[in-house]
Amino acid sequence: MSTALLGAPATATAQSGPERALQDMREAFRKNDQRTLSAALPRLQGHLLEPLGAYWELRARLESASPDEIRAFLSRWSGSYYEDRLRNDWLLQLGRRGDWNNFRIEQAQYRMNDDREVQCYALLADPQSPHAPAAETVRQLWLGQKEADEGCASAARALLQREELEVDAAWQRARLGMENGRLRVATQAVAMLDKQWAVTVEDIYANPARYLDDKLTALRPRTKELVTLALVRLAVKDYQEAAEQLGKLRWRTQLTDEERSWVWGVVGRQAALKLSPRALDYFNQAQERYLNDEMLAWKTRAALRSADWKQVQGAIAQMGEAQRRDPTWTYWQARALLALQGPDHDGQARALLQRIAGGTGFYEQLAQEALGQVTAVAPAPAPLSPAEKAAAQQNPGLQRALWAIGNGLRSEGVREWNYQTNLHQRGGMNDRELLAAADLACQQQVWDRCINTSERTRSEIDYNQRFPTPHREQVVKRAREVGLDPAYVYGLIRQESRFVTDARSGVGASGLMQVMPATAQWTAKRIGLTDYKPHQIAERDTNILIGTAYLKLALDDFEGSMPMAAAAYNAGPGRPRVWRNGPVLEAPAWIENIPFTETRDYVKKVIANTTHYAALLSGQPQRIGSRLAAIGPRLGNLAPNADLP
Repeated sequence: MSTALLGAPATATAQSGPERALQDMREAFRKNDQRTLSAALPRLQGHLLEPLGAYWELRARLESASPDEIRAFLSRWSGSYYEDRLRNDWLLQLGRRGDWNNFRIEQAQYRMNDDREVQCYALLADPQSPHAPAAETVRQLWLGQKEADEGCASAARALLQREELEVDAAWQRARLGMENGRLRVATQAVAMLDKQWAVTVEDIYANPARYLDDKLTALRPRTKELVTLALVRLAVKDYQEAAEQLGKLRWRTQLTDEERSWVWGVVGRQAALKLSPRALDYFNQAQERYLNDEMLAWKTRAALRSADWKQVQGAIAQMGEAQRRDPTWTYWQARALLALQGPDHDGQARALLQRIAGGTGFYEQLAQEALGQVTAVAPAPAPLSPAEKAAAQQNPGLQRALWAIGNGLRSEGVREWNYQTNLHQRGGMNDRELLAAADLACQQQVWDRCINTSERTRSEIDYNQRFPTPHREQVVKRAREVGLDPAYVYGLIRQESRFVTDARSGVGASGLMQVMPATAQWTAKRIGLTDYKPHQIAERDTNILIGTAYLKLALDDFEGSMPMAAAAYNAGPGRPRVWRNGPVLEAPAWIENIPFTETRDYVKKVIANTTHYAALLSGQPQRIGSRLAAIGPRLGNLAPNADLP
């Protein structure tokens, strides 16, 4: 297939052949319509995406398929994403069935190896696995799962029955379910210890206060563990009431230090999410060694709001090594050292900053700037050779991915593309191969895959791939018309849509700048666009026109603060108006305390992107700090755009 046609949209005529079959099969797969899938598959014979259709057809009847038939599929499509995808599905089925002989055979050939359930089943399948390490691995995998999946639950259940996993792991799993609003997680964990307790947990979940007020509670078996669950659930619903309950003598004496500390950690986290000035006081009721990493992260954030550098340092020191080495906490650990020890004792702080400085991320840029350096465009790597480009063009997985993306199967194409480029982490693509793959995506104007692939390189960085400027004439012209920095607009678009013009979010936001329908309607009216029709927001120029107008209104509403305007763009203006109340904070501390994970990460990335785009567009070194003025309560008059939606 000509590489020039890899991402080309299918024509109306083509839609009557294999392309139409693919669309029919995707819909049938969603409905688990096995008959339609089997009838349509022959129409894909010899087509580039035949393995996708074959996967859909076999996956829909995997429960009844024979091992020989499954292995025939794996052999025919050996080396492809679909081989590994079906093997992942089959491994889960084999694990549920306890077919350990077949499981061990297939697990040895599994390349992705990133499924927690499969990893847990693998421990069950290995009779030679050392028991103590296996139990700890299962514990970590199980506690890390968000949903009540069966793989790690099965492994945990088996280890609990053999008394190789401590029962505390089940209670901790139940606490996480209570805290995160996942009742099934909590009941599944507790039922492993006693099925009758699962019913009590359901009652506690529905009304924790009533359970705590019951005079017979103290007489029931395993009361303290169930009381802990009730206090955790109450803290999520009303952290102040939970704090009052913790102060009662009967719970202070009945619960262990670990149980009280965990509940205080949940109370502190909930208070910190509400930006309560009492959050740090709540956290300080707990013994830090009993707090998990998520609690310690929010204790650190609460300490940043209070400018309590000693507590910042102490909370980070208690984190697990992996989290402590994350650029976020590495940066704040360095800042705490500088604040506590002063510039005459900054050797350790500088070493921490040097460890993360130089990357493209938010804290990497802040670290670089703290070391007296600036953000500049990295030197371009050596040009790709014709052979390197040809290898990417001829990669069958990349070909399939681009064809799928260009023909209405974006999600399927993205999964295939990511699988091929993620092989880098498993000894596959090296930096040069990734650059070539990114170049192929750029040439096809599949900008999201261009950016994401280029970001995987480690030693060779191509700025033009990582920070492309599609639609440059339109974006720059419009930004300047409304008084916006074009770099800021590009930084936001890169995060919002990765330049996918037909992008549509799960909540209905559309286009390059991901504008919500109601926001588009309001903004169009505000700027005098009297002939605006809702369908026009999907048009590139209209999307840029309305998106930049709204961003400018938000920026004016927040006195030119790029972080607050970005937060408003992502979460609505009402929330950052609340979040700015309280102490005046340096912008990085304010950003780190944004209660929504999505918005917090979004703002960091938009500001980091903006700094890089500014360097690229201006040709001049940039300082991220110039975009990070202090943030605090509004002074003076009401917001100029108080009706901003």
